[in-house]
Amino acid sequence: MIPPHRRMVEDLAERGVLPSDWHAAFAAVPRHLFLPDVIIDAGTGGHVDREVDERGWLEAAYADAPVLTQVDGGDRRGPGEPTSSAPAPSALAGVMRHLRAVPGMRVLEVGTGSGYSAALLSHLLGDDAVVSVEIDFELAERARISLMGAGFTPLVVGGDGMQGWAGRAPYDRVVSGVAVRRVPYAWVAQSRPGGRILTPWGDAFHHGVLADLVVGARGTARGRFVGHTDCVWARADRAPGRLWEARPRPEPDHAATRTRLRPEDLVGDRDAAFAVGLQMPGVYRRVRRARERGDPRLTVQLVDPVTWSRASWHVGPEHGESGHEVRQHGPRRLFTELEAAHLRWVEAGRPAPTRFGLTVSAERQLVWLDDEDSVLASSG
Repeated sequence: MIPPHRRMVEDLAERGVLPSDWHAAFAAVPRHLFLPDVIIDAGTGGHVDREVDERGWLEAAYADAPVLTQVDGGDRRGPGEPTSSAPAPSALAGVMRHLRAVPGMRVLEVGTGSGYSAALLSHLLGDDAVVSVEIDFELAERARISLMGAGFTPLVVGGDGMQGWAGRAPYDRVVSGVAVRRVPYAWVAQSRPGGRILTPWGDAFHHGVLADLVVGARGTARGRFVGHTDCVWARADRAPGRLWEARPRPEPDHAATRTRLRPEDLVGDRDAAFAVGLQMPGVYRRVRRARERGDPRLTVQLVDPVTWSRASWHVGPEHGESGHEVRQHGPRRLFTELEAAHLRWVEAGRPAPTRFGLTVSAERQLVWLDDEDSVLASSG
């Protein structure tokens, strides 16, 4: 191992986030072999070019941070929307821990991305036990080349992972590297009874939770959310194009209001954001910060693309004790709904995502709190 690689593995082990059964795979598979020549930090947007600073690039390759591997589907004229990323090593180690895969199992991976996680799975289970599906054919080909260069040959399929891959079903494990709003029933149908499905899950408002489901004998999968995670959306579940470009018509008869709700009560609290999102399906949010460094002002925008209702929550120190300004437009008063949803979550005792669960059948998907008798959301 090269020094940065060794330090990464040792750090993960010392922090207790690298399961012992995955230590050999992380030690044997170099992460840098699967990363682009220009590394973009998914959190800060900073980048380092391998041709300009090879040592800095190598350090970035083994930093415990997510890395963008594609933006705008490879279209250089796009707005810079992340469309593929490599998770932080600690986050990937956490996923592997929850996956509970052991030799002898067959795994379906949805979203090949860089190919790094497919390599880890192949090291543990063997090439023949791993099928990885990537909807972007260019990414799939790049991953195949990287995998072969690292000495691995799992089956990498160019196709829609939401349909699974029936050719080698049934699977003992299904793991997704992209977030979904609805768990595809194909994943359940192609799993063995007792198999596990592990996927980032969310809604328009918040998509950073990990669903850990067990497939039952009657074709229904159920389980709980096991914590927050970060990744890109599945292609079919991305936000609609030009979502934020339209401007609401002025409504002079509806004056601005003010709120005591602080941004840290929602924007800075991922548990709260998850719970509010469950109660406001289909409503998107965006945070716009001041361009000047050190300026604490920000605006939280909400939009419902069905009714084109909008709300903007303006936060800044100049508002003082009078509260933050809120403007709402359209038939839905989105910020009023947001405040009510946040209050219901507070009154319920601020439950963490780990108290929520998900049930997936061929007919519907249910989200519940504590047990299936307390259904909070249902979709057919």
